[in-house]
Amino acid sequence: MSTINPMEQDMENRMPESLGMQAMRRLFRNRMALVSLAFVVFIGAICAIGPWFLSHDYETQNRALGPAGPSAMHWLGTDVLGRDQLARIFQGGQISLKVGLIATAVSIFIGVFYGLASGFWGGRMDSVMMRLVDVLYSLPFTLFVILMTVIFGQEMGLIYLAIGAVSWLTMARIVRNQVLALKAQPFVEAAFCLGQSHWRIMTRHLLPNLVGTVVVYATLTVPSVMLVEAFVSFLGLGVKAPMTSWGLLIKEGADAMEEYPWLLIFPSLFFSTTLFALNFLGDGLRDAFDPRASKEI
Repeated sequence: MSTINPMEQDMENRMPESLGMQAMRRLFRNRMALVSLAFVVFIGAICAIGPWFLSHDYETQNRALGPAGPSAMHWLGTDVLGRDQLARIFQGGQISLKVGLIATAVSIFIGVFYGLASGFWGGRMDSVMMRLVDVLYSLPFTLFVILMTVIFGQEMGLIYLAIGAVSWLTMARIVRNQVLALKAQPFVEAAFCLGQSHWRIMTRHLLPNLVGTVVVYATLTVPSVMLVEAFVSFLGLGVKAPMTSWGLLIKEGADAMEEYPWLLIFPSLFFSTTLFALNFLGDGLRDAFDPRASKEI
């Protein structure tokens, strides 16, 4: 009667761990990334549902009260028109986070497919497409967004598209470089030898292997897009009153910071801490999805 070595049985029962599982395990070891993720989720949640629990909305004015400091009635004070500052910060957070997410989604959609096509076809097409990216890189990014908002108006949908349509260039370069590296892998060469269509190779073999890179860069793109929106709103070319965003609140606070400092302090704290959290989360995802880190496990 043969006996089974416990070590061999343990090795047989142990399932192979995918790269995605390894990345998630590395991410869960990064406390800073987990804290940042929890903070971003918390900020998004309170901005979304917080206004429902407030007795004041973001646009109701109380000119008799005017700018008042934090109190039991208005926890973060009121602005120069007597509007509740906490309600306006929640509303501004909704707009700023929405701009960050939608504009990033637009930039990912354009950048991924542009970079995928450029890297896959290669040759002269790749050269022409990348030279176009270089030309667009030479244009002043923020100025281009400002011109688009001036020409086409300050509608929120246009602001999303304007920021997203000019922030895809880095994503296109990253995806293109990843595709060039993946094309040399045996599984892609085998797909070519089997006669699979180009579309199937791009969507079934190349695109799934770009998910990690896209997720990491998307997390790092959100704060940069939010900064652009804040800058445009600071110049008065962003959202229209009575709608607001964190950038517009910071502008209003900066105009009255000497007399009413709370109008600048509180929106700046919400905005800066959210940006820090998003950057820490992006760094954690980058370390988790870095293939070289798998050698340390």
